[in-house]
Amino acid sequence: MVAQTFTAGVVATATVTPVLAQSASQIVVEGNRRVEADTIRSYFRVGPGERLDAAKLDQALKALYATGLFEDVRITPSGGRIVVTVVENQVINRVAFEGNRKLKDEQLSTEIQSRPRGTFSRAVVQGDTQRIVDIYQRSGRYDVRVEPKIIELPNGRVDLVFEVDEGAKTGIAKIEFVGNKAYSDWRLKDVIKTGETNWLSWLKSNDIFDPDRVEVDRDLIRRFYLRSGYADVRVVSAISQYDPSRKGFVITFTIDEGERYKFGSVEIQSSVRNIDVERLRGRLKTKSGGVYNADAVEKSVEDLTVEVAKLGYPFASIRPRGDRDFNARLVNVVYVMEEGQRAYIERINIRGNTRTRDYVIRREFDIVEGDAYNRALVDRAERRIKNLNYFKTVRITNEPGSAPDRVVVNVDVEEQSTGEFSVSGGYSTADGFIGEVSVGERNLLGRGHVARASVQYGERARGFELSFVEPYLMGQRLALGVDVFGKETTSSSYYSYTSSTIGGNLKLGIPITDNFSIQPRYTGYRQEIELDQAYNNCWNPGVTPGLPSSAAGYYPTPQYQGAIDPSTGLAFTYNCYNDGEASLAVRRELANGPVFVSAVGSTFSYNTLDNNKNPTNGLIVTLNEDFAGVGGDVNYSKTTLDTRLYNEILPDVVGSIRVQGGFATGWGGEELRMLDHFQGGPNLVRGFQTAGWGPRDITPGTNQDALGGSMYWAVNLEVQTPLFFAPKDFGMKLAVFADAGQLSDYKGPTSWAERGLVMTCPGQALNPTNPLANVPCYGDDNMIRSSVGVGLIWNSPFGPLRFDLAYPITYADYDKKQIFRFGGGTKF
Repeated sequence: MVAQTFTAGVVATATVTPVLAQSASQIVVEGNRRVEADTIRSYFRVGPGERLDAAKLDQALKALYATGLFEDVRITPSGGRIVVTVVENQVINRVAFEGNRKLKDEQLSTEIQSRPRGTFSRAVVQGDTQRIVDIYQRSGRYDVRVEPKIIELPNGRVDLVFEVDEGAKTGIAKIEFVGNKAYSDWRLKDVIKTGETNWLSWLKSNDIFDPDRVEVDRDLIRRFYLRSGYADVRVVSAISQYDPSRKGFVITFTIDEGERYKFGSVEIQSSVRNIDVERLRGRLKTKSGGVYNADAVEKSVEDLTVEVAKLGYPFASIRPRGDRDFNARLVNVVYVMEEGQRAYIERINIRGNTRTRDYVIRREFDIVEGDAYNRALVDRAERRIKNLNYFKTVRITNEPGSAPDRVVVNVDVEEQSTGEFSVSGGYSTADGFIGEVSVGERNLLGRGHVARASVQYGERARGFELSFVEPYLMGQRLALGVDVFGKETTSSSYYSYTSSTIGGNLKLGIPITDNFSIQPRYTGYRQEIELDQAYNNCWNPGVTPGLPSSAAGYYPTPQYQGAIDPSTGLAFTYNCYNDGEASLAVRRELANGPVFVSAVGSTFSYNTLDNNKNPTNGLIVTLNEDFAGVGGDVNYSKTTLDTRLYNEILPDVVGSIRVQGGFATGWGGEELRMLDHFQGGPNLVRGFQTAGWGPRDITPGTNQDALGGSMYWAVNLEVQTPLFFAPKDFGMKLAVFADAGQLSDYKGPTSWAERGLVMTCPGQALNPTNPLANVPCYGDDNMIRSSVGVGLIWNSPFGPLRFDLAYPITYADYDKKQIFRFGGGTKF
């Protein structure tokens, strides 16, 4: 067996000697072994009474080569006959790949045309070689070399072997921007998907050169500027050049920003009869005086189209027209409404979905077969289908239907993986180390359902969660979610008790507008707390010491017992606090035993953030209402509000203000349980431990448990700026913040007195001769806590990490401070 190497440009030769007046019956075939002679003669097309000439012979030669069955074909005259001498292509015994480590044989074999038991063709092999090179280049390996080799076998067979030298991954050495003045390179790198190669590249894939991704980035830059007021922006070019010295590509985006515009006048002009223009103004997302935003214009067109269709004009066409005032830097927008061409949707074809059911895609359309065709609604459907994140690509096109007023809509999609498996881990100063394993599916069985199961285990917390979401309940845009959960939190320096909870909830998501939604829900769970014996070993001296808590004579309360020593007749005290007991409030919750909480509630959300993960502008407001007592053992009402406002103060410098507040109260004659109180911690004011500030049991000798409060407020101010000296892909930001908040009981300090505690301690140390010196007492000075600090935020490959140094300014003596705080985790 001999291996042969060949290169592009080696082509079999053929000769045709001009012959005239020869008939097809005089054709002699030589050299054929597998192909029948009559089959070869059939390519010489001669009709009855016709004779062969040079032109017909040339056509036959080309046709024989086109079959791919022959390596060489020669047509020559011989004694008044035509002799066709052929050299048949060899048969491929097997196709093999060598040297490929990054791509599997199966991936490569599906892309090439050469097949085992097929005909060997040098031209086809050269095409296959180029296809393999293209595959590697799409995966970022531009130094790849592919060399095809053949191994001769008996009986006209060959083995075809592609030897692959994959080379190193070709990354992005540098990304440059030219012409950008309003936004820094740092900010624009946030906009695009492509990233630069660095020492973290082994954890990411966006630093591999992909020309298609560069074109997408070009459009992302343009749309970013159009959203930010630059109506005349042009991304002039996106040039990618390979730099051999850096062994990577240098990508240069050249931008012509133009001037920044605001909206001038915003008008609606309608030639459609009986349309009240003023009624439609409420649907506009563009306001005079606001920064020009092309997305807002597009959204306004969609909303106007839907509203006009509801009024009985489904064919109305709405076209925005922008007239620039260059001196004032204003864009005067006119929405021109006209009677559009009458066209109906004849059919919607869904193509390319091998797994996702047709109806999952169709339900993203606001129109169906037979409805009036409207381009704005089709564009909206395309955006919704893309947002499902089920497909790599989504493309909607139109073609004429069976009649002039009929349109066929074609939806072409390419499926992608929607399953998720992750192992995550993290650490925080509050909860210690914690790990989680989760498996999920965003498109369960191709029906669009979302399912997820996870298990968490950590130093102080462990639990599980099962969830299922039906995004279209009964064919409507209502998301029904069901969750089952269980969690156990062990005792720590923050809490003396262990809490275990198991239950579930049922919730319904109702989108009102693109920015506003409501989520009613029902939650039911069983809650129980436990105390270690060391925190709950108070006993009655009149009975045998060491009795279990279930025995008669065991006293979780009251907190101290007085007795007479029968041997001396003198009074003495067995004080329950002499070895670090739990608070009276905790013991009372323990005495109540396990409880079942049954609550209904709702969440109202308003969100205008430009980016949910890394916002720079916008507002998000979340209002929660919960009402417990729909059955169950606990009655309470809770209201919480969380508002965050973001604004870009300077380029790349983002300021935010967060305002929080909450109120809770019992009802039906029941007091609010301590477990249902709000706790003051770093989520409200940084610089304090979890449950580190607010009302607290400060009885000497106890564990000094946090008691919490029934109402709170907090304000957080923060400014974030990137660390410009660090590489962009490091994702590091510096934060400066100031916090203030207050936590108290709406009844005032007397509320805890009603529960057996007094506000001030008569003595600060254990006094065995005076039981009153050790009565249960608590601290609640109702003061405002405040702090200032700095933080480092790192969007690392290991997950989001944050480090904070916070210094309390105002605090109570019994508060528990925490100057340094760290939290973070990752999934892989």
